[in-house]
Amino acid sequence: MITKNLFDKILIDPVRDGADTLYVVSGYATAAMAFHHFESSKINFGKQIKINLIVGMCPYDGLSLSNHKAFQHLAKMDFPGYFECSYIVQPPPVHSKVYIWFKSNKPVAGFVGSANYTQNAFSNTQRELLTNCDPQLCYDYYKSLISDSVYCTHNEIDNFIIVYRDTYINRRTKEKLKTQGAKMGTSQQPELQGLPKVTISFLDRFGNLPDRSGLNWGQRPELKREPNQAYIRIPAQVYKSDFFPPKAVHFTVLTDDDKVLICTRAQQNDKAIHTPHNNSLIGEYFRNRLGIASGKPVTKASLLLYGRTDVDFYKIDSETYFMDYSVSAH
Repeated sequence: MITKNLFDKILIDPVRDGADTLYVVSGYATAAMAFHHFESSKINFGKQIKINLIVGMCPYDGLSLSNHKAFQHLAKMDFPGYFECSYIVQPPPVHSKVYIWFKSNKPVAGFVGSANYTQNAFSNTQRELLTNCDPQLCYDYYKSLISDSVYCTHNEIDNFIIVYRDTYINRRTKEKLKTQGAKMGTSQQPELQGLPKVTISFLDRFGNLPDRSGLNWGQRPELKREPNQAYIRIPAQVYKSDFFPPKAVHFTVLTDDDKVLICTRAQQNDKAIHTPHNNSLIGEYFRNRLGIASGKPVTKASLLLYGRTDVDFYKIDSETYFMDYSVSAH
């Protein structure tokens, strides 16, 4: 029975030993966890693993919009051919947690237990356990669920499960949604009232927009940086708090215009937010919102013309945030 260092023992050590493909059944899962797992395998071993995930509790709880969109982004954009994600759509829901590693198309390790495929479950913030199990039996169980699942990238996936706006949605609300057969569609704004919130300015303490850092981090031709590279500077009162997770943790950011960014903290004192898979994604995002051509500098005048020199972050949970850069929110 394994109760300590679950992330290393279950998800990293098998890669060190030559495993290359992971099959997961998890009642609950997060896209930020999958991204974190990909990045950790790459950093530690320089290996691109494959992950096949079945999320089991969708018939009962549905799935948050941020997670759904992030799963789709991982499958289509970030790791095409290396990440597949399916949702159980036929009752009863699946609360199991099963992990099966393959090496060269052969099952070599299997684990079952309590830990969902989330960063919380594989950290020290809660007590979980997993134990070794026959990998072939585990894989047989995984295969038995395929016929009751649908890929997250299916064109009509929201006709199979409830995709709800990120908020502190309680179980009674979920039950009502399921009874009514309702979907909380992408045109509705999330219920933000009561969520922890911080507002972060793009301007420095003198009221200026830095021309070689922050949104303009890539504006250094002498260093041959991609000009869209950018980060969001976190002020001291925020980075010294626990509003954002620590540097090692990836988190999903859903935007007010329904985009998804997988982020983490960076720099000394963890005082910046960036997109580790591609440091240009934040810069491209804000240039698009501001109507600035790709690669061009962002100016204070462009922020004022748009109507905002700051951005709001709402904390939904430790792996999920909502970023609001709408002018109406200002």
